[in-house]
Amino acid sequence: MSTDVLSRSLPAAGARGAVRASGRAALDPPVAVTMTWVPLVLLLDRSAGIWEQRLLGVGTWLILLALVRREAPLVRAQVAVVVLFATAVEYTFSPLLQVYVYRLDNVPAFVPPGHGLVYLCALAMGRSAWVRRRLRVLVVATVLVGGAYAGWGLFVHSRPDALGAFWYLCLLGFLCWGRSRPLYVGAFVVVTYLELLGTWLGTWEWQTHDPTGLVTIGNPPSGAAGGYGWFDLAAVLAGPAVLAAATRVAAAGRAPGPH
Repeated sequence: MSTDVLSRSLPAAGARGAVRASGRAALDPPVAVTMTWVPLVLLLDRSAGIWEQRLLGVGTWLILLALVRREAPLVRAQVAVVVLFATAVEYTFSPLLQVYVYRLDNVPAFVPPGHGLVYLCALAMGRSAWVRRRLRVLVVATVLVGGAYAGWGLFVHSRPDALGAFWYLCLLGFLCWGRSRPLYVGAFVVVTYLELLGTWLGTWEWQTHDPTGLVTIGNPPSGAAGGYGWFDLAAVLAGPAVLAAATRVAAAGRAPGPH
């Protein structure tokens, strides 16, 4: 990983958290599993009832826990922060504010762990040698493709997408000044693909405007990947504190009791 957050997340982890020597993102389990499991869940959810959704949620949690066991302690803490932060965002902007709505008017049980998988997938893509060797080209491609998508959504599409354009500007900001440029490139690929798939399948649908009625929204917003920059920022800021707290709790649990 070529930036501070990525390099600081991995070295202490030993072999399990190290950059994959092969350098092929597709061989990194978080990438292969996420890009297989999450689309499958979205397909299965099309006809799922609430209990089927909950079973998909259990499966997604088990997969996420299995994958993070292979990671550095700091990466585990960062994933935990992302799941908590994303869950708070989900319940605020879906059931409460109705900015977007899910098929059963809830937050499906697979969504919170799904955010953890998406973040871990973007992280794994970013740490691959293939991406790191081509980072400059991939950043330029992300800027150009993302800009074309945002411009199309804002100026060409019949449903104007101001929110997508704003999030694209957030993505630009993170690419320019953030510490996790490879991760943002990975997030652009994963989040854009899953947003397009999820809305196409009807798993969720974005409203035409925000609650104020002033901000137009595409279905999906074009720059949705920019939101994961904020998730990563939360992970970078809070991850070390979460890890330190967990370490203290674990140490206290191992300490011998009074005789």
